[in-house]
Amino acid sequence: MGGEPERRVPLHFDDASKAGATHVNLSAVRSDGPFLWVAGDETATVERLTAQTVDGSVTGYGDQVCVALADLVDLPGPPHEEADVEGLARNGNWLWAIGSHSLKRKRIRPTDGDAKARKRLGKVVREANRYVLVRLPVDPTTGLPARRVEVDGEVLTAAVLGAHDDDLTVHLRDDDLVGPFLSIPSKDNGLDVEGVAVHHSPGGTRLYVGLRGPVLRGWAVVLEVRPVTHRKDPHRLVLAEFEDGSTYRTHLLDLRGLGIRDLCPDGDDLLVLTGPSMGLSGPVRVHRWAGACSVETADVVRADELPVVLELPHGQGEDHPEGLALLPGGRELLVVLDSPAPARHTADGGMLADVWRLPS
Repeated sequence: MGGEPERRVPLHFDDASKAGATHVNLSAVRSDGPFLWVAGDETATVERLTAQTVDGSVTGYGDQVCVALADLVDLPGPPHEEADVEGLARNGNWLWAIGSHSLKRKRIRPTDGDAKARKRLGKVVREANRYVLVRLPVDPTTGLPARRVEVDGEVLTAAVLGAHDDDLTVHLRDDDLVGPFLSIPSKDNGLDVEGVAVHHSPGGTRLYVGLRGPVLRGWAVVLEVRPVTHRKDPHRLVLAEFEDGSTYRTHLLDLRGLGIRDLCPDGDDLLVLTGPSMGLSGPVRVHRWAGACSVETADVVRADELPVVLELPHGQGEDHPEGLALLPGGRELLVVLDSPAPARHTADGGMLADVWRLPS
C-alpha cells in the first residue's frame, strides 16, 4: 500500500453522464491547460472539464462538455455502442483517443445457477467500437474537437483507424509475441490496450500504446506506431511503415509482472502507471521510462531502467487507479480511479481524484 496523496480535487459531471455511470468508470485522463479531458469505459464519448479556481488555485473541475465520437468520425459499430476508451493523448492541434481493442468475457452474476454461470463464462463478445484509434482536431476558438477545422490556413479533419477492417489487431495477427493473445479476452491476459501517449518530432507523430495484457513472463508490452492520414480519404488513418517495413515497433518493459494501466508524457520521458493485468486488486506503481520518446528508444527495457517514482494505494475491489495526467507546472500528477470507494463521492455529486507530487 502507498501513502496519502498531497490533496484531492472533485470532478463534477452532468446528470446524463452520472446516469450512464461515467463518473464511476473513469478509464483515461489528460491535462490540457485549464481543461481536463476524461473518458469512461462504458460509453463512446470523451468529456472535457474546466478547472475551477479560487485565488488562482484549482479547487476542482466541472462545466462538463460531452463529445460523442460518432458525431466526428465513422465508427465501425452502432453510434452508442461503447468504445471502451482507455487512453487519451493531447499534442499540438490534436486530441487522440484509443479503445481497449479487447474481447470481453461475460461475467457470472450473483443470481446465476451453476449451468447459467458456466454458460455466461463461456460467452466471449467482440464489440467493434472497441477497436478504434481516433484523431480529433481541436478548434483553437472553442477548445473543442471538430470534424473539420482550419488552423493557420491548414484544413484539419477528424480521422479514425479501425472503421475499415484495418484496426491495430490486423497488423498484429502474425506477431510472434502478441499475435497468439488476440483471441483471448482481456481479463484472461489477452490483448488489452490501456494507455496512449503521443510525441511529435521532425520525423512525424509517434504514438506509444501501452498494453495491460498480455504480460509475457513478467514483461509488459508497449507498441509504437506512426498514424498518418490516408492519401485518398482525409477521415481515415493508416499506419506508416518504419525503416524496416513494419507498421509497428514493440518495446518490452520489465515491470516485474505488472501490466500497463496508462502512459503519460513528461518531456521525452514517459510516466508508466502499472497494475495487475488480471481482474484483481494488487500493487499499483508509477515508473519513469527515461528517454522513451527519443529516437534511440530501446526495444528491451530492464527493471533498473524503470525506477519507481510513486507507490499508489489501492482498495480491495475498489479504488483502482486507471489514468494519469501531469498538471500544469509539471510537478503534480492527477490520478483518476475506476470503481471508486464510497468516500470519493462528495456531497454535491462530485467524484474525488488524487493529486500526487512527483519527487524531484
